[in-house]
Amino acid sequence: MSETPQARLAKLTGWLKQDPDNLALLTDAAEAALAAGDLANAERHIAHMSAIAPASTGSLYLRSVLAMNKGDFGEGAQLLEQILGSEDAPNIRFSLAWCEAMIGNKVSALGRLSEETISTIPAAAMLHTQLLHEAGDVEAALRAGKNALTLFPDDAGLASAMATLALDAEDLDLARDCAAKGGDHPEALAAAGVIELHDGDPALARQRFDRSLAIRDHNPRAWVGRGLTALAERDPSTAARDLDRGAQQFGDHIGSWIAAGWAHYLAGDIDAAADRFNRAYTIDPNFAESHGSLAVIDIARGDAQGARRKMTTALRLDRNCFSAALAQLLLNSDQPGRSREIVERAFAIPINDRGLTIASFMAGLARPTIH
Repeated sequence: MSETPQARLAKLTGWLKQDPDNLALLTDAAEAALAAGDLANAERHIAHMSAIAPASTGSLYLRSVLAMNKGDFGEGAQLLEQILGSEDAPNIRFSLAWCEAMIGNKVSALGRLSEETISTIPAAAMLHTQLLHEAGDVEAALRAGKNALTLFPDDAGLASAMATLALDAEDLDLARDCAAKGGDHPEALAAAGVIELHDGDPALARQRFDRSLAIRDHNPRAWVGRGLTALAERDPSTAARDLDRGAQQFGDHIGSWIAAGWAHYLAGDIDAAADRFNRAYTIDPNFAESHGSLAVIDIARGDAQGARRKMTTALRLDRNCFSAALAQLLLNSDQPGRSREIVERAFAIPINDRGLTIASFMAGLARPTIH
């Protein structure tokens, strides 16, 4: 049986009592403490290393790893930047790219990933694919991801990222294959749930989303997916709760806020619905569905003039805008007081032979995030 990090740390701590300034022992002890999740002991050993050899690459690198473990990716990036100036190695480039991605410097992170880094570290290949995807270059992301899969066919993280990408590229066959390869990776399970929802099986979709969330709670795609599943099952109150959670975790994904708004509308909370639609509008004033959705809110509040103005704007931005068409239907209805009932019927209309409804898939496929 292999030695656990805790057992190794205890043994190294004993040896350090005999030779407290031994850099090799301090390095091993710090690494063992990090592996054991004992950040306090790791910090103590690393501080001792830094006091003995403040400019050594080893102490700088371990300080960066400690910073990342503590969630301080800004400090991690600064330390790794110092190392990169004297030691240009794939693991340093990958760690620096990861830190920069986590603090939102996505363009810089992408530039850190050299060909050598991408071709030798599976997680770097995954990050490269995700960054290209987030930049909106789906074709380049697909090329990079497919090439990476030939190098690392058994890497669950890469397969999971590719499942998400394939969904956004509307390549369901690739998405199914990658989601299966991803196994119990939370992103793979979330992608599998989206596929099940698309296939008209909300019960199985919910199982996938629940498993994904049990593994990782900060999982916006799974929260949004579970919310859409609840909409498909005509449970708008549950849908509103889950979609709110997903939209908040995504932060700036317009489709999630729109979906959350419609869930609140169907649950009878017009003010909450308006708040979510306004959040979507704030993210991008040129997104047609925000204007169309707010037009429906105006109708519910008896403001036909405001509704027509917003509906016109929505149709100018996108003549196929779903919410604008719905607003037009409501404005032309001879029973305006039944607007919520009309919306409920519209959301329940099957749009394919598998029973997929507008409610099932209305938010689109939420883009991935790096965790």
